[in-house]
Amino acid sequence: MTFNKSDIYVSPESYLEGEKISPIKHEYKQGKIYAMAGASDAHNIIASNLFALLRNYVRGTGCRVYMGEMKVRIEQANIFYYPDVMVTCDERDRNPDDFKRYPCLIIEVLSPTTQAFDRSDKFADYRTLETLQEYVLIHQEKVSVDSFRRNSEGRWVLYPYRKDEEVELASVNFSCRIAALYEDVLELS
Repeated sequence: MTFNKSDIYVSPESYLEGEKISPIKHEYKQGKIYAMAGASDAHNIIASNLFALLRNYVRGTGCRVYMGEMKVRIEQANIFYYPDVMVTCDERDRNPDDFKRYPCLIIEVLSPTTQAFDRSDKFADYRTLETLQEYVLIHQEKVSVDSFRRNSEGRWVLYPYRKDEEVELASVNFSCRIAALYEDVLELS
């Protein structure tokens, strides 16, 4: 999300209608619209790698994986974000809407300009989603994955992964070598 915003209040309905015809994506937060900047090559490859792995893994399970073009609606906070990768297994998300409301897993690929926001305010907003079980942050400039999982007490616990480790996405019972996420991006030797 960039901080180039409009100063006029926009209703969620107007935002959704405008987003259907806009040549660029915008995120929406409490009546304000924020233009999104383009992503780097590394960002796109990492998100694509993860999408491909997850899509093949969840095929036939009733879960759906979305990448970059599907919004998540955080109704309680009056927000729409575009996660880099999102998984929902909730029947209530089986609709033709331009957004999903009940993800169990959200993944953001960090860039130098978004990482502070993704770690703080955006994470705080995502935590209000009752169905969200896991929030994952993947660095694009170094081999590092941080997975935050909601435990049985409702607290978020950090599970960091580094070079040569197996990354576990417990919310969808998936695991892979960290190298698979960074294929064609970073030299892991």
